[in-house]
Amino acid sequence: MKISFLLHNAYGIGGTITTTFNLAQALAERHEVEIVSALRHRERPNFALDPRVALRPLVDLRREKEHPLHRRPARVFPAAEYRYGQYSELTDRRIGECLAQTDADVVIGTRPGLNVHLARQAPEHVVRIGQEHLTLDNHSPRLRTALRRAYRRLDVLTTVTEADAAAYRRKMRLPGVRVEALPNSVPDPVLPPADGSAKVIVAAGRLVPVKRYDLLVEAFAPVAAAHPDWRLRIYGKGEEHARLRQLIEDLGLSDHAFLMGAAAPMEAEWVKGSIGATAANFEPFGMTIVEAMRCGLPVVSTDCPYGPGEIIEDGTDGRLVPVGDREAMSAALLELVRDDERRRRMGRRALENARRFAPVPVVEQAERLIDEARAARGAARRAAPEPGRIQRALVSQGFAARDAAYAAASGALRTVRRGQR
Repeated sequence: MKISFLLHNAYGIGGTITTTFNLAQALAERHEVEIVSALRHRERPNFALDPRVALRPLVDLRREKEHPLHRRPARVFPAAEYRYGQYSELTDRRIGECLAQTDADVVIGTRPGLNVHLARQAPEHVVRIGQEHLTLDNHSPRLRTALRRAYRRLDVLTTVTEADAAAYRRKMRLPGVRVEALPNSVPDPVLPPADGSAKVIVAAGRLVPVKRYDLLVEAFAPVAAAHPDWRLRIYGKGEEHARLRQLIEDLGLSDHAFLMGAAAPMEAEWVKGSIGATAANFEPFGMTIVEAMRCGLPVVSTDCPYGPGEIIEDGTDGRLVPVGDREAMSAALLELVRDDERRRRMGRRALENARRFAPVPVVEQAERLIDEARAARGAARRAAPEPGRIQRALVSQGFAARDAAYAAASGALRTVRRGQR
C-alpha cells in the first residue's frame, strides 16, 4: 500500500513535522511512504528523515517566492486558516495537480487548510484522512464553518486527544466520517534513560508566547535561589529568544538558566536532565512531554487543553499545575528537586507509562483506521440509524448556527473597517 502525507513545510521545525516524520518512518517498515511538502525554504530538512521515506516539495520559496501566481491569494486554502498568508494561487495549483495525479492509496492531510484541499481535490478512489494537530475550539468560528463543509468529504478525521475527538463528534456533524483520536508517537530511545541524578531541568520547543517560557524562567528563580547547583536548559528557537535572554539577565539567572538553541534529535539532551518542564497556555498534545518521559524524566506541566492531562498521571509520572500559576509551577519543581527518591521513582514510572506512545501501538492503530476506511469504501457510507442520532444532530446544528453567526458578524466588521480606512 502507498501512503502519502501532505505537510505544510517539511523543512521547518515543530511538533507536526516531528510526528509526521515519526509516523511516516514507522509505516515505511511495511508500506511505500512519501511526504509531500507544500512549501520548501531550505536545502535539507531540520529533522533527519528515514531514507525509505520519499520527500517531494511542491513550491520552492528559494526560487519561486516572486512567481506571479504566488503573489495572488489562494482560493482553495481557507482564508481563515492561520497559515493562509503563506499560500497562494500557485500553491492551490500545485497541490491540486499533485492530488489529481497521485498514485497513493491513502493521502493524509496534516493541517486544516491542507485537509480542505484533500477533501475537495483528491480522486474518488483515494482514502482521505485528515489529521488535526490543534483543537476544534482553537479554530475561529469562520474556520470551523469552512471545515464543516469540507470535512464531510473525508473518510477519517483524527485528533491527537480523546477530548478533542469528543468535541468534534459533539459540535461538528460529519455523516459517514469516522472521528477518532490517534496520539502522536515518539521513536524508541536508543540511549540509556536518565537516572535522575543530574541537577538539570530541561524544556524544549518553539520560543513563542503561547509556550510561556517566561513563566518557566520566573518559576525557576526560587529553585535556583534555594538550590544554586540546579540548572535550567531551554532548547529551541523563535521570536521570544531576545526577551527571554533579557529576562534571565534581569532575574540574575545568567549562571543558572540557559537558552541552548535548537537541538535535533533531542534525546541526547533529555537524558542529561532529571526533570522535564513545560508552562504552555495551550498544548493540543505535547510531543516534548512524551519525549521527556520516554527518556525517563518526570514532567512538570501546566494542565492546559488538552494534551498534558491525557499524558501525565499527576503525582505518579509527573505533575500538573494550573495554567499561568507561577507559584504552583515553582512549588512542583521544588518538590522534585528536593526529593531524590521521589524524582527517580516518578522517572521510572514516566518511562513505563510513556510506552503507549511508542511507534508500534500507534502505527497499529493507524493501520487499523486505514484498513477499515478502505473496507468502508467498498460498502455504503451511510450509517444505520442509532440511538440519540437526531439529538446529536440538533446539538451539532446549534454549534454550526452559532459559528456561522459569529463568522458573518466578523466579516461585516472587517468590511466596515476597510471602509473606514
